Amino acid sequence: MNFIVSSTTLLKHLQLISGVLQSSTTLPILEDFLFELGKNELTVHATDLEITMSTKIAGVESKTSGSITIPAKLIIDILKTFPEQPLSFNVNGENNSVEISSDYGKYKVTGHDAAEFPKIPKIEKGNSFTVDSSILHRAISKTTFAAANDDIRPVMSGVLFQLSGDNVTFVATDSHKLVRFTRTDIKPGNDASFIMPKKPLKLLQNIFASTDAPVQVEYNNTNAYFQTENITLICRLIDGKYPNYVAVIPFDNPNKMVISKQALISSLKRVAVFASASTNQIKFSISGSELQISAEDLDYSNSANERLTCSYDGEDLVIAFNSKFLIEILNGIDTEDILVEMSMPNRPVIILPSKEASDPDEDMLMLVMPVLVNA
Repeated sequence: MNFIVSSTTLLKHLQLISGVLQSSTTLPILEDFLFELGKNELTVHATDLEITMSTKIAGVESKTSGSITIPAKLIIDILKTFPEQPLSFNVNGENNSVEISSDYGKYKVTGHDAAEFPKIPKIEKGNSFTVDSSILHRAISKTTFAAANDDIRPVMSGVLFQLSGDNVTFVATDSHKLVRFTRTDIKPGNDASFIMPKKPLKLLQNIFASTDAPVQVEYNNTNAYFQTENITLICRLIDGKYPNYVAVIPFDNPNKMVISKQALISSLKRVAVFASASTNQIKFSISGSELQISAEDLDYSNSANERLTCSYDGEDLVIAFNSKFLIEILNGIDTEDILVEMSMPNRPVIILPSKEASDPDEDMLMLVMPVLVNA
């Protein structure tokens, strides 16, 4: 098994899939890339058993075919040191050794038998749809931050893909905050739902940041498969029933405030410095066209108070939030102004982008739970 490949091209492709690999594992083979050589094409795989990513490199010079696994960290580390140049790989299948030849010299690596590498999973009896990578990238970036980080409730540590005939809704929540993001320009053609883990979504987000190619999404009851022209990812889905998120969204919110998003974020960041480190609590006092934002830390006698101008329709209201959660929600909105819908101090608060600047193919709702106002 012999082939010649560009050093920078190989490095770029290996870095794209290296995020799958775990920093520590009890199976040494999971620290390797699987190289599969075909006619003028090299396919490289990486897996952690839950997620498998593959990348195809075209234009490789080869007269033979075969497969070998190579330690991932070692091959990436050596590739980083090379300027652009062709590298020759000569594989000895008898002892699984790999000799790499460059303009500077030769380097010997010991790999493993490709037969030891976990079998690449396949989707069986699945459904599929196609989506633009930029749309999927946006959906992932707008939702994953709201998913839970604990392992106690696995279904809440992922993002729900809720498919219908003419749209897809992406939902994430950790019980403190919730995001519902719907795209009407994705047409799955059938009703279904599945829960994607956060790790593969982050890997896809990194890939889609540098491509605008269409993505084929295929899924069944246990796995989901994402394919672009050169990259594929298949992962195990989270098993379980997603909580009824619709039940926690309040639809009767008589108190409505429109305010500059950036002015509010800047004020929150300043005032939050003076909040209690254990609660991160900030308080809103809304009256007329004025929003008063305050925080205090009784343990250290620290406090802060700022006033912002807003457009408000509703009764005078005092309500408190965890500043960290509120800032995370606000950072997920792109419009200059936001609409904040409230009812009572102990009821969930809805935050929406301004209607004027919103995408007609997109519907985004964000929810944040208030906290008990300190006396």
